[in-house]
Amino acid sequence: MKSSVLYIHGKGGSAAESGHYKPLFPCSDVIGLDYQTFTPWETGKEIRAFVENMKSQYETIILIANSIGVFFCLNADIDSLIERAFFISPIVDMEKLIVSMMAAENITEDELRQRRVVRTSSGEDLSWEYLRYVRDHPVRWTAPTAVLCGRNDTLTSFETITAFADKCDAKVTVMENGGHWFHSEEQMRFLDEWIIKNRIEEGEK
Repeated sequence: MKSSVLYIHGKGGSAAESGHYKPLFPCSDVIGLDYQTFTPWETGKEIRAFVENMKSQYETIILIANSIGVFFCLNADIDSLIERAFFISPIVDMEKLIVSMMAAENITEDELRQRRVVRTSSGEDLSWEYLRYVRDHPVRWTAPTAVLCGRNDTLTSFETITAFADKCDAKVTVMENGGHWFHSEEQMRFLDEWIIKNRIEEGEK
């Protein structure tokens, strides 16, 4: 059976972004998933079902996930089903991010618990159910993983990423002038070289 690459996009992205990675994995089928749900408990199940189906068709699966797509994968219980993972600007501590957003909006935990859902000034919804789920389901990840982040990422701090990496034995690469969203020509070239370098170090074709 052939090898495959699964791409999980971030917020506002799409499966079409997977096309960027096809030249980097010429011997594999590169597939993107347009997930239809947006909570860790729903999207985690959606990703898990998709990976299980892929596993019946492919010998190996390499995961590439971006931003909140990483968080959804961390809640999908798929680490034992994939060969290895590439995480780009990962959201790895959702509780910390939510609490930070609450502080920025001057929303107390009691207020969120009473109102259940609060719309922030940026248009994002803060959900008590979401926060409770995150606290009740701590991240666990065991697959071999390489992480790419920008030094100027405003959603996930370098300290948060390194804490995750230390716990999961992941290898972290930092783009000094990169932010959360890798999109410029320079940033995408750095990203591509990061993937190629890691594949060479792992002896992959």
